Amino acid sequence: MFNFFKKKKEEIKSKNSYIPLKVREVVRETSDTVSIYFEQPEPFLEYKPGQFLTLIMDLGGKEQRRSYSLCTSPFVDPFPGIAVKRVEGGLFSNHLNDNIFPGKTINVVKPLGNFTTEFHSKNQRHFIMVAGGSGITPIMGIMKSVLVNEPNSIITLIYSSRNEEQIIFKNSLEMLKKGNPDRLKIIHNLSQPSEDWTGPKGRLNRDSFRQFVSNAEYEQRYEEIYFLCGPDGIMNTAKEVLEEIGVPEERIHHESFFSASAQQAHDNAVAGINSGILTRDVKILLEGEEFDVTVSPDKTVLEAGLESGINMPYSCQSGLCTACRGRLLSGEVKMDEDAGLSTKEKEAGYVLCCVSRPLTDDIKITIE
Repeated sequence: MFNFFKKKKEEIKSKNSYIPLKVREVVRETSDTVSIYFEQPEPFLEYKPGQFLTLIMDLGGKEQRRSYSLCTSPFVDPFPGIAVKRVEGGLFSNHLNDNIFPGKTINVVKPLGNFTTEFHSKNQRHFIMVAGGSGITPIMGIMKSVLVNEPNSIITLIYSSRNEEQIIFKNSLEMLKKGNPDRLKIIHNLSQPSEDWTGPKGRLNRDSFRQFVSNAEYEQRYEEIYFLCGPDGIMNTAKEVLEEIGVPEERIHHESFFSASAQQAHDNAVAGINSGILTRDVKILLEGEEFDVTVSPDKTVLEAGLESGINMPYSCQSGLCTACRGRLLSGEVKMDEDAGLSTKEKEAGYVLCCVSRPLTDDIKITIE
């Protein structure tokens, strides 16, 4: 019996195979950020600008996964790359900043993410892009793609950093600007600049962002589209102002690297603050097999599934990336965070297993 289940787990794992990528180059962007470029595998790694890779490594004797946005464009760059900013106490980010070298092989999950758009040479769009810190990473790839694919479109980038030394891709941004002076405008907003800085400074707030947007307005022939990526404060400020000035929701794209609500829900669950959540049995359908999993109040569906030995797909574990997405066939769950799902996906019954907690006894989820 043991060998039977072991074989089944190995079969599922082989179907959810990882992609081994060999590091080609490591570039020091700032004192706490590196870009890591990979050799192209065979077949080529297909991805959309703005998507992310999930890296899988054994650190501290345990498998760890972290998601990092691709900073490259498949239309421009021959090699896919990510940028990693060091996080205080961050096991994964510190390891990548300190110990990764050319020739190292890292296993990744195929590119995922909806922070992207389709391109067409006839489009006339004005991309207003707001980035804070490492939020520039996916936006960099999208900008390159716009400039090469949509000759009639223009870009305004509002990029917030701490100071001049912390501007990620500083030289690359200057090169893009020089190569596209009539199509790319870059506004650097620094919160703690040097005394020599003459540009915008201070934290991005409602008034300053509203002014930036007002100054960025062009003729009506351009269709405005917004891409936001950065800390919660910057993202929330931007979304509130755009809502106030009447920008349709479908024109606003945003990407988060951290979910405060998911983290708070996790902390509450661990502390025994359950909000009435009970221990329930959940059926999980994966790769043609059905598994019964008992989910206690302090666990999510994903956590319980992984502890039961089911090789369920996952990445961020914060309800943001959709790697763990499943479709609810019956029952009801409570999601701690659903930012990764579109309105249509939620209406179609999709849930994120990494933040889902069972509310009924008849839950059945299929992982597609």
